[in-house]
Amino acid sequence: MAGHGTDGHPHGADRLCEAGDRVYSRAVRRGRVHRRDAEPVPCLLELALLHPDPDDMDWLVPTSPQEVMTRLLRGVYDEISASRRRVGSAVEAFEWYAGLGRRHAQPSPSASEGPAIRVLDGLARIQAAMDEATQACTTEVLTVQPGGIRREAELSEGLHRAMALRGRGVRMRDLYTHVARHGHGLLSYLELMGDAVEARTLDEVIERLILFDRTVAFIPANAERTMALELRHPALVDYLVTVFDRLWRLAIPLTAPLPDTGIEGISHREQSIAALLAEGHQDAVIAERLGISVRTCRAHIARLSETLGAASRTQLGVRIAQAGLDGSHRPPVTVPDQESPSVR
Repeated sequence: MAGHGTDGHPHGADRLCEAGDRVYSRAVRRGRVHRRDAEPVPCLLELALLHPDPDDMDWLVPTSPQEVMTRLLRGVYDEISASRRRVGSAVEAFEWYAGLGRRHAQPSPSASEGPAIRVLDGLARIQAAMDEATQACTTEVLTVQPGGIRREAELSEGLHRAMALRGRGVRMRDLYTHVARHGHGLLSYLELMGDAVEARTLDEVIERLILFDRTVAFIPANAERTMALELRHPALVDYLVTVFDRLWRLAIPLTAPLPDTGIEGISHREQSIAALLAEGHQDAVIAERLGISVRTCRAHIARLSETLGAASRTQLGVRIAQAGLDGSHRPPVTVPDQESPSVR
């Protein structure tokens, strides 16, 4: 194995090199491969996609695709959570420093505003600032839209800006939660916009974010979204662009199906709920993060309990861990004899 380090295979388990793909595929089909066949692709051992056969050390056996997928999804959850925390920390830091400046600045009519950070109070002022940024935009708009299925009113409110951008050849990339896939209004909007808009989805996204030409960003300034921050500080805008690009890389195109969980009767959304339950989150928090109602969340939890044969929340937590739905990569649990509900 000497001389075959990761430098020659700079990738993760989600994007294998061509040689690694061939060897791993052969191992999955046949159940094992000879150790010498894996020597040109040390990445498979380093990524734990192959491991020695305890019965014959000259052979390597593959890690199951379901276990690899669970491991990758856990990494996605961790990256998203870390990004959310960093965005919150960045906003808090700039608000702190902006507050220091206001305390020591000379009073003036424009003391609460500046070129780097502006507080927009009221929907009319927010919409006026958005219209101004739309008119100045020439190349790209990036948006993050949390909250699940988007209402018709929300889509209609920004349609005139989107059509104006499309008319000037501006490209748009939108991030939604997976739940948004079920909204007919969104599908109609994307059909109307054509190839000017590319959309992807994630289990959960950060709070609402709109970026124009990577020079100006808008984020909510309160929970009701009746106030917003207009950000033009280059370092802060660049940071938000980096967060968006990393989430975009992890997201799934709206035109592609969500990955199968590999567990009979458990949907992708229920797998996400199971992972958040394993982290100790309450129903209301899980519902907010996934963009669904608390009632819908509890209905999914009930189906999880039925599928995994759990009679209580405590037992459900144990079943989730046994099935590897908490990211612990344990073998799937044997579900008691019963009719499994269909995948939703």
